[in-house]
Formats: sequence, structure tokens, C-alpha cells
Amino acid sequence: MIQLDEKIYFYLLFIIPVIVILFVLLQIWKKRTQKKFADSSLLRRLTPSRSSFKSSLKLIFFILGISFLTLGLVNPKIGTKLETVKREGVDIVFAVDVSKSMLAEDIAPNRLEKAKRLVSEIINQLASDRIGIIAYAGQAFPQLPITTDYGAAKMFLQNMNTDMLTSQGTAINEAIELATTYYNDEDQTNRVLFIISDGEDHSEDTTLQTVDDAVEVGIKIFTIGVGKNKGAPIPIKRNGVLESLKKDRQGEVVITKLNEVVLQDIASEGNGEYIDGTNTGEAVEQIKEILIQMDKTEFEARQFAEYKDQFQWFLGAGLLFLFLDIFILNKKTKWLKKLNLFNENNREAA
Repeated sequence: MIQLDEKIYFYLLFIIPVIVILFVLLQIWKKRTQKKFADSSLLRRLTPSRSSFKSSLKLIFFILGISFLTLGLVNPKIGTKLETVKREGVDIVFAVDVSKSMLAEDIAPNRLEKAKRLVSEIINQLASDRIGIIAYAGQAFPQLPITTDYGAAKMFLQNMNTDMLTSQGTAINEAIELATTYYNDEDQTNRVLFIISDGEDHSEDTTLQTVDDAVEVGIKIFTIGVGKNKGAPIPIKRNGVLESLKKDRQGEVVITKLNEVVLQDIASEGNGEYIDGTNTGEAVEQIKEILIQMDKTEFEARQFAEYKDQFQWFLGAGLLFLFLDIFILNKKTKWLKKLNLFNENNREAA
């Protein structure tokens, strides 16, 4: 297991393309200037000891030096010991609606991004709870099984989009059915399902029956509404540029609205609460209070411990390459000339 301490230093790598561009521009300028002075054959005679390839080699060494020094500053750590620890918490599954209606921009930047931010902020408030993620539209898809790896959860969360499921619609009932399979610990009594959606469901009766089945196996269902009652059109974009608005078969622009009634009914039937997701801070605080009041159940989890720093290897490699860059001269060396690695002898003869 690898852990990165200071990821912010990765921004230093943006220096590399700038250096490469400046190097290329410098070489172009030098060649143009040299051509004004003399032709290439005369220049080779005037500077017989000058290597035409060592400048590129020095650039490679410099880039490698910067890259390894950056990795050293990031300070990678490797987990050297896997141990089992006892933790107390709640099993939480997030079912995130990824149907096309979640692209509506009545909440900035759009409903789906708002939903992902809500889940991410909730995860930030957790300490030892286990979490899982489900994506659903016209069907439900397991995105992440129950885990204590919050970093992995956020990574899977950010990759969710409205194109990941081809079947469109809002099958909340399928998401609830799938969630019941996530709780694999028979002794775990604290089972929580958060449904984050705009509530546009086309099978409300079936959904409420599915909710009853979930409640029977000890699952509490909370719903978080994203969107506004007045609604908004569904934009169709390509590469971030608006092309058109989604229309129905009659050619009318589709207006998708937040259906709070459906979400409130599901939460009420599921022994949970409906939460307005408009204000992220308030919603997260409300959820935090709900989870605090729940009894915690002890469970075992395996995790890496005793992480060891690895920065010294990268710093050593970085300093070595920078040392080579400094001490390699642009002049030809006798032993390299004998090896003729860069075919410079043949070029000189020409």
C-alpha cells in the first residue's frame, strides 16, 4: 500500500513542459543564428570538439532530476505491515442517481456534481464507518463494495457520470434492492442507505414495496434531494459546450423538477428522514448529527500500518541526475567518440 504525504508538490512537474519548450526554442534560435554566420560543414570544422547531442542528453538528465526531486518532496510511503484492528461504526451505502435529469443546472454546477460533492463532504466527516457506493439510472450498478478505504471511495465517486449506464430512467427500487446485498455482516444492525436523487421515479408503488423489504432486514433509508421545485431543462453538451436542450417526442423542451414528495415518502417508509441538499454545509451537518446518534457496532477491518518513508531514494536519484547534468560538458569526450553512440563520427565525415 502506497501513501503520498504531500501531493501538492506534484504541481512542480508543470515546470518540465516549460523547460522543454524553452529548450526547443533556444535550439531553433541557435541554428538560425549559426546559419547566418556560416554553413553547417564550416561550423563543424570550426568547432570539431563540440557535441551536437550532449545538450539533449543534459536536458534529459535535468528533467529526470527535477522529476525525482519532486517525488522526493511528495514523500511516498509504503505500508510494511497489514494488521487487523477493531473499529466501531455504521455500514453506510450511498446510492447516487446518474440519470440524465441529474445534468440539470438549477443547482450549480449541476445536480450530479452537487450530489457527488455532498457524498464527498459526508465521507470527510466519517471516522470509522464502512461505506459503499451504488450508481443507478434505469438500472442499478455496484460502484464500490463496503469498505473502510475512503480514498478509494472518493476516486470511484469522482468517476461517476451520466454516460456510465446506458439504460436511462430512475430505478430507485433497483438501487434499494442492490443495497440490501451490500450488508454482508449478519451481526451488523446499523445499516444505513442514503439515496441522493432528484426524485424523478417512474415506479413509485414498486419502490415503496422495495423499501418495506429493505426495512425488514434492518436498513434505514434516508433521502437527499438535489434540484429545485421549479425545475430546469436538461442541457446536451459536447466537450463542455452546450449543443442543445433535451426535447420530448413532440419537440418540446423537457423540464425536470425535483420531486420531493417521492423522496419524502421513501424516507418516511424507510424509517429515515428526507434531507434538503440545496445547502451542502447544512445537509452534511444534519447527516453528521443523525450518524452520531446511532449506536455503533464493533467490527474488524484489515489495514496497513507502520508506513516507511521512501523519499530518500528519490532525492538521491534526483541529485545524481542533476550532478550528471552539471558535470557533463557539451564537448566531445574521447571514449564516447570511440564508441560513436550518436553516430557523430559519420556526420563529421559527411
